[in-house]
Amino acid sequence: MVHVGVNLNNREALIDPGFGVSGLLDLGDLAERAGFDSVWVGDSLVARPRYAPLMLLAALAQRTQSVLLGTACLVTTLRHPVQLAQAWSTLDVLSNGRTVLGACAGNIAEDAVKKEFAILGLDHRRRLAIFEEGLKILRCLLSEGRVTHQGEEFSFDDVAFSTGVEPEPLLPVQKPPPIWIVANPSIGASKARGVSSAAVRVAELGDGWMTCCRASHPEEVSDFLAALARIRPLDGFDVAYQVTTTLGDTRDDAFAEQGRYISAYYPGFRDAVELGDWGPAGTVDAVAAWFREFSDAGVTTFICRFAALDQQGQLERFAREVLP
Repeated sequence: MVHVGVNLNNREALIDPGFGVSGLLDLGDLAERAGFDSVWVGDSLVARPRYAPLMLLAALAQRTQSVLLGTACLVTTLRHPVQLAQAWSTLDVLSNGRTVLGACAGNIAEDAVKKEFAILGLDHRRRLAIFEEGLKILRCLLSEGRVTHQGEEFSFDDVAFSTGVEPEPLLPVQKPPPIWIVANPSIGASKARGVSSAAVRVAELGDGWMTCCRASHPEEVSDFLAALARIRPLDGFDVAYQVTTTLGDTRDDAFAEQGRYISAYYPGFRDAVELGDWGPAGTVDAVAAWFREFSDAGVTTFICRFAALDQQGQLERFAREVLP
């Protein structure tokens, strides 16, 4: 079964003066009523400033009833795993077990992202080691409320969300909430090297795989899933694609709108990805055909970011004309 969610663009609330936090929350409510399965928010500290993702998800947990609430994606390397476990457990309780943690190590193709690591006293060159150890600690705390860990990046001896007087430690409703690992192995790396290391990371650390930005290459989804299948069984394994899409009456109009949006959203990074690889822009039939093609390649969840200032209009049109 294919699921479709909406990325709520918590950066756009700073880019567009007419679209603030209240608009984000309204859009999440509308997404649920329109029939989408999930709502998502992104993450960045100073490279692409935005409203804090976990706080927005906590608010959305109170505004919605059934949609999954997720991050696409949360840079977990920029957060201490014990503090993140406390925050995520609380969020999962607030939402009655509706969270999905889309986790990423941080894309250092930009100097502005490297600066985020420096601000927090972290070496960006160690980000993958921090990422992997941090997720192992996080999973222990989200599953058991307790962890002992001795590693190169973190060292803990019996850290617990319990002092012994509580009936049980602080734990989420889901034990643990699903963790989907972000990997875009064909961007900025040789395919042979990138797929191998990324596949092992996703297979060993994740309950799912989340990717983006190669919308002209459905075969890469199939190839990566084949690599994962050689490492682990894929029964119940989620495959999420974060897609930027724009509906228009003509391809040219939609493509132009998408280009303007990406230029504003990703200054300094747009050229790293071909415009067509962000996702489909065009008529309803063309966009729907893209979704079918990537579903056939193995995608089970689509996370739609609408590349237009009229977020509500795009969402409603997509729900009315593409979802069916």
